[in-house]
Amino acid sequence: MLVAERYEKIVQVVSERGSVRVTELSELCNVTEETIRRDLDRLEQAGRLRRSHGGAVSVKDAQPEIPYFEREVTHAEEKRRIAEEAIKLIAPNERIILDASSTAWYMAAQLPDIPLTVLTNSIKVATELASKEKIEVISTGGILASRSLSYVGPLAERSLGSYYVDKVFLSCKGVHLERGISEPNELQARVKQQMIGIADQVVLLADSSKFGSQAFTFVASLDQVDTLVTDRYISGEMMNQLQQLGIAVTTA
Repeated sequence: MLVAERYEKIVQVVSERGSVRVTELSELCNVTEETIRRDLDRLEQAGRLRRSHGGAVSVKDAQPEIPYFEREVTHAEEKRRIAEEAIKLIAPNERIILDASSTAWYMAAQLPDIPLTVLTNSIKVATELASKEKIEVISTGGILASRSLSYVGPLAERSLGSYYVDKVFLSCKGVHLERGISEPNELQARVKQQMIGIADQVVLLADSSKFGSQAFTFVASLDQVDTLVTDRYISGEMMNQLQQLGIAVTTA
């Protein structure tokens, strides 16, 4: 198979399946995985697909991370009310995580100045808490994702792995009963997986527009969620199904 033919075959397979792993492409094209990785790099540079961890995804299915300023004003009132309810779950002297979501930023803005340790990968959250003298703020560091004003990547993940916390408060792009919590961006998803792994309790912050949605990258199954804080527009059927999974649901 000529190189050009292999490129076309790779693009065709990725487009048909939506995503495909390097190992599969190596077998299909009868070349080494290293050759496939080089092919994917060149095809990504040409804009014909997008690289993902361990493979590639179709450009038409790839969802870019929404800029922070857009997320900040989308469903803003619901997010503020969700943040108010979530704050009620925090006790003095706890160690908590606030992720880089706009809802977590609303929490940081409304959080009273009580003794707390807050671990975050969000520049906005850290800045908001800086003026509160009783709250100790720990930032992960890492690669700066400019669209979300957050730190991601191996350094952020290793930093989180150094701690254990009482609660993590995080949001997501999609909440699906069978497919769990998902994010459009793989680096953000990996950071959130790490956050969930070091927390005794997982509190999911999600307005009702996110239910039934599925983004590109899996974060966690719903059985890892202890509490869901959402808005009053959640359907009764969805609430019952979530409660049957053992999730405590609070509406704002």
